[in-house]
Amino acid sequence: MKVPFLDLKTQYESIQDEIDTAIAQVVEKTAFAGGPFVKKFEEEFADYCGCKHAAGVNSGTSALWLALIGLGIGKGDEVITVPNTFIATAEAISMSGAKPVFIDIDEQTYTMNPALLEEAITPRTKAIIPVHLYGQMADMDQIMAIASKHGLIVIEDACQAHGAEYKGRRAGSIGDAGCFSFYPGKNLGAYGEAGAVVTNNLELIEKISMIKDHGQSKKYHHSMIGWNDRMDGIQGAVLSAKLKHLESWNEARRKNAALYNSLLSDIDSITLPYEAEHVRHVYHIYPVLVGERDRIIKALEDKQIYCGIHYPVPLHQTEAYKSLSYESGCFSITERVAAKLLSLPMFPELTDLQIKHVAATLKELIDVSK
Repeated sequence: MKVPFLDLKTQYESIQDEIDTAIAQVVEKTAFAGGPFVKKFEEEFADYCGCKHAAGVNSGTSALWLALIGLGIGKGDEVITVPNTFIATAEAISMSGAKPVFIDIDEQTYTMNPALLEEAITPRTKAIIPVHLYGQMADMDQIMAIASKHGLIVIEDACQAHGAEYKGRRAGSIGDAGCFSFYPGKNLGAYGEAGAVVTNNLELIEKISMIKDHGQSKKYHHSMIGWNDRMDGIQGAVLSAKLKHLESWNEARRKNAALYNSLLSDIDSITLPYEAEHVRHVYHIYPVLVGERDRIIKALEDKQIYCGIHYPVPLHQTEAYKSLSYESGCFSITERVAAKLLSLPMFPELTDLQIKHVAATLKELIDVSK
């Protein structure tokens, strides 16, 4: 049985009429760059996140960068984040002119360990970017308390956490700003590149809205030097259509994760995902830790079961960030996770039969390795 890591075509076919209608409306109105369909989605997504404002942009990377510069982060500043994330988190910090400072992750949730925050704070520290990784939010109470104590900005990297919750509050609604990616494979995915910043800060959203549109307060009136980070009209329309289904898709992911848990819980050599107390995990990724990861992923692929690795090289060990001079071993939990993490197939349309096949095959492979 073939089991893809992700199946965007099946999802499209389930809502084809809605998507086709949404795209046709954009074409009919020729509202291709920004415009009413983006504005409509911004309002809907802000409301969904429990925020007052949202700015649709052209990627999650741009969302992070715009939030940083919109909040005044720049040259000479330091921003604390984690090395267990996609490089965009650190890239946005670097492109703002600031320096990324890494701290290790919690060994159960794989998100930022707040107990390590204060020792990383210096007079140059201006912000913290917790990453809500794999669909689970970081420990925001502790992070916000430390940020408040030291007068620091908090920007939530929620690019993998659409609809995730912490003590009843949705991702993006707790910090000074929340940043989302709508890359096609995300829980809420566009049909191309797109992203958004959400916030309750009207001044910030107005500033981001100008920066993303060449610094314009209105056409040809440039209040500041900006850039082109606008969301396309088609992406706004597609995201509006798909947002209506996000809750049911997230519940399907949670159901799929529960089935994986029940089928794999009796294998001591597999570490299953941990869902923290007071958190609603939305399982963008279903990550397990296994020994002999590279052998297992190859053997699964030979059996047409396709998996992923998130992420094989921690950021402090990449060539891009060798200038930060972190030594191997300094983030021991991140490095252990990077060596063992295997992302099993996870998407809302995954069937029970497919999940049972993945679990049975994985069990066989692990028994062989003993």
